[in-house]
Formats: sequence, C-alpha cells, structure tokens
Amino acid sequence: LLTVGISSALHPHESHLLDALRALFQASSGPELGCVMVLVSLSDSDPERLSQTVANISDLFQTHIEARQLLVALYSVQKADHALLMNFAANLSEYFLMLDDQVRCMPRFISTIYWTLSAWKELPWVTLEFSSLSFAGKVFRSSDLPRLASFLLVFPKDTSMHVLLSEFPPLLAQSTPIRFGSSVFYHVGNRSGLESACFPADKEKVFGEPDNPTASVRTDMVMLSDNIPQYAYTLNKESFATLNPVRGNYLTVILEEPQKVTRVEVLTGSDKEGKHQLRRGQVELGFGPLEDLQGCARYTLLGPVVEGRLDQMVSYEEDSLEALGCIRLLVLEAQESWLLIRQIKVWTTEYDEEEEG
Repeated sequence: LLTVGISSALHPHESHLLDALRALFQASSGPELGCVMVLVSLSDSDPERLSQTVANISDLFQTHIEARQLLVALYSVQKADHALLMNFAANLSEYFLMLDDQVRCMPRFISTIYWTLSAWKELPWVTLEFSSLSFAGKVFRSSDLPRLASFLLVFPKDTSMHVLLSEFPPLLAQSTPIRFGSSVFYHVGNRSGLESACFPADKEKVFGEPDNPTASVRTDMVMLSDNIPQYAYTLNKESFATLNPVRGNYLTVILEEPQKVTRVEVLTGSDKEGKHQLRRGQVELGFGPLEDLQGCARYTLLGPVVEGRLDQMVSYEEDSLEALGCIRLLVLEAQESWLLIRQIKVWTTEYDEEEEG
C-alpha cells in the first residue's frame, strides 16, 4: 500500500538515521508493517562511513530487511537524492510518504494514514499532508512520482524543497493544501547549513482551544424529544443523537457572520467505545450565505469522515477574500442504527470586512 521514503545525508559527528528507523518500527505493529515498505536513500562523500552505515542498518534491522520491509539505496546529494528516491519508489506501492531522518512518528501513524487513504481513494487529490512540517509527512500517489521527480530536477539544487513541494499540486489541479489538523509526525535535531537552505526549520503549528463563533445549526435528521442539533456545536459534553440516518441527510452549521476559519474538527460516535459513529460521510464548506439563513449558496468538499471523525485545516486560494458561511456534515450512506454527532469544533481568525475594499 505505502512506501515510506527516508532520505539521509550522513554527517561526521552525528547521524539520526538509525534512531529514526528504530522509532519508526517501534511505532508500528506487525500488521501495520505488512502494509508498508521503508525505502532509505543514503548520501555521503566518505565511502568508508557510508559502508559502515549500511553495515549497521543490516545488523540492526536484519529481520525487516529479510521481510522486505526495508530497502537501502545509495545516491548523491540533496534534491537529486529525493528525485531519484521518488523514481525508485514509483513502482513499489500505491502511495508514497516522504520523511527524513530528523522526523519521528506518533504511534499508529500507519493505521491513521491507511484509513485516511481509504476514505480519499476515489476523491481528487495530489498531496495529503499529515503534519504542518514544511517537508516531511506528505503523501503522494506513486503514479505521480515520476512527474514530481522531473519537476524537482528542473530547479537549482539549493532551491527550497518546501517551495517546490507546495508548487507541485497546483500543476495537477489541486489549488489549496489538504492538511490534517492532528499531526502524526514531529521534528527533532538541527540541520546543517546546506540542508537549512533546502529544508527550512520545521516548527509544528500549535492551536489553542477552538473558538466556535456564533452560529445556528439546522438538520433534516430525526430529532428526538429535547435533543436539539445545536448541541453538536456547543463546546461542552452535550451532543446530538439521531436514529437511522439516510443518504443525503445533513447537519449544517450556519455562521452568524462570515469567518476565515482555519481548522474544523467533527467528532461522531461515543468518546470511549467509538460506537454510533457516522460510517460514511463528508464535511463541506459553504460560501454565500442565503438570506433566509437556511444554508449557503454553494459548497465545496473539505474532506471525508475517517473512522467517525474529521480534523482538517481550512485553506483558501491565494488572494481570496471570501470567508466561510457554513459547515455541513453530509451523510453518504444509510445506516440502521443510532448516530451520535458528538462535537463540531471550529478555529477562526478574524475576518476583516475592510479587506474587500
């Protein structure tokens, strides 16, 4: 299913590679490792140090190498290294995850990516971002890797990889980033001079508490006694429960004033057992609020619900001044059971009406 590409430029006094590989395998269960192949590219001007690193990898990770969960390739330096790594990975699996040796993984990161890719499988996308790190944590379709590799090699070797990777999706019609709110990767260590030029310092974006702006909530789902849909939007332990939702049912948050929303999280199902989740659905962003406060004139997809939840950043096209008017949860498949919409969380930045002038 997934090739994990790790590029490592070895240094005389420190190397993060062995620690990175150890952490990656420790964060993954046996069944999870059956879905991935780790592909490492090594570059070093010292042949002796390079040989010793290969020997260390062979000794420490022999089991994974024999199970074809780990492959090692030797290349040149920096961006050419990444391009060649991508070309090598193009036929190994369906998807490709880019990491480096200074990134560590959260437990169950493979399962998180697996279920997300399953939900996005039939939807149009070029890059899915599982962290706000500038380089690592991006997933591509392997079928796009030859084009991406060729694109990287067009530019000088000191061109920022972050810039190039952000410029690639629009070439294939993905106009805004698709970035998930809960990161499964984090950065450790410091980069050398040349690496710092190509790969700027990574700082994970930290959000405070959600600040749900004033809004009304409407739904066409069954309402039971005094359990009202507004409960799904309140930042407390109240929630909205309904029975036997059908395809096309919706719950829409209609913002009182347009907002530049930066992140949306939708939680369904019980907190502990995970029962009564929305089995198949998606979250849409609405623009152009209608005068009767019934919803918005048009909607665009934010993303599918994955394992009962969505947590995703909201991106806007460059120079866009249009703010968000609605957030709609849409049921895509009937389920004969309870559905619990536990909470909808929204993070905003202030929307300045003067920007339109």
